[in-house]
Amino acid sequence: MNGSSAERLRRLRWALTALFTAVNALGLIAFAWFMISEDADQGTERINADLLRVTSSVSRLVGYDAAIDLSLVNTDVLNEQCPQFAILPGGAAGFQPHLSRRTCVPVDAQVLDGLATDAVRGGTVVTGYQRGSGGELVQVRAEPLLSRTGKPFAAVIAVEDTAAVSAEHTRYMLLVIGSCALLVTALGFAAHVLSGRSIRPAASALQQQEVLLAETAHDLRTPVAALRALAETAMLDPAQRTDLLPRTVRLAARMGGIIDDLLVRARLAAGVEQLSIQPVWLDQLVAGVVEDTEPDGAQVTVTTAPTKVNADPALVQRAVGNLLNNALRYGRQPGAPAIVHVMVAGGTVTVADHGPGIDTTLTEDAFDRFASTGGSSGLGLSIVRWVAEAHGGTLSVYNADEGGAIFELRFPLSTS
Repeated sequence: MNGSSAERLRRLRWALTALFTAVNALGLIAFAWFMISEDADQGTERINADLLRVTSSVSRLVGYDAAIDLSLVNTDVLNEQCPQFAILPGGAAGFQPHLSRRTCVPVDAQVLDGLATDAVRGGTVVTGYQRGSGGELVQVRAEPLLSRTGKPFAAVIAVEDTAAVSAEHTRYMLLVIGSCALLVTALGFAAHVLSGRSIRPAASALQQQEVLLAETAHDLRTPVAALRALAETAMLDPAQRTDLLPRTVRLAARMGGIIDDLLVRARLAAGVEQLSIQPVWLDQLVAGVVEDTEPDGAQVTVTTAPTKVNADPALVQRAVGNLLNNALRYGRQPGAPAIVHVMVAGGTVTVADHGPGIDTTLTEDAFDRFASTGGSSGLGLSIVRWVAEAHGGTLSVYNADEGGAIFELRFPLSTS
């Protein structure tokens, strides 16, 4: 392939990969941010729910009738659990502060007094974050206690350490980030594969175009050189023009056939050649091709049996004509006329010659372009195989024991 064209396709593939990956990465980042934010909010809500449970429960246990009664609070299981709580006057009528027996996280008394004072003075619930004695981040809730007249007389302050929830949130965040990174990597790989598949038709078309150009140059080089030689000879020796003119015409016709074959192959490869499939009497079609072909001194025998196939008549005529022309041109021994046998039976066209045969070193991978020991470029045979495959048939080639090449072109039989 052309270096610059191939490089452009490679850059296009990487650009498609980058675009696909970037778009999906942005989507995953937005999704990850949403999930992480939701988890953080849920952690805060869980702590708020625990603090609300403690402050509301303790508020119902506190008795107030001219004096504060904490007897029910002292016997409740909340005294032994986390979150910890405290009942403080907060600047109201003095009484002995109450602290739950279990200290889950140490908090300075001044911090608790300040929260209680804010709740009592404002008559509202105070929530937020504070620092514990050891620098721990704690979440607090201060709920005022109201007398029967609706006047705040104390406050219940619940405190819970956020370390456990923060650690759980960190693990969740790392899991989400790691999963997103893994997904982005997988999506990048998938994008690279998909972009490769998406540009494969363009790469294949480019390769076919350049192969076609190379084959055109290869196949036309020899006849063009011969045509030039004939023209130069005719110019230098006018006496030979009468003999050289028929050879020139035949050579020009050969070049036209090469160009036609190249165009057919290009159209088949590009998928623009529309097959006109219909029932065809293969024996009659082959007999007509043989009759219309100039033998040029060769011995051609035809043996046919009635056989009907489903095929495109025009393409089948070209394929059979290519097989016959190849046999006539290369199926001969030096100094002897070509001997060609054509047989039709059971949906198969067999063309056998008495030439040097096909190079046995050719592999199946080289089947697209034959090369005979007689010097054939093999483009016509390549067209034959394209036609066979387009019809769901096959083209086989092998050498006969007594010498010469045998080609078998098979088509699906018609059931109508």
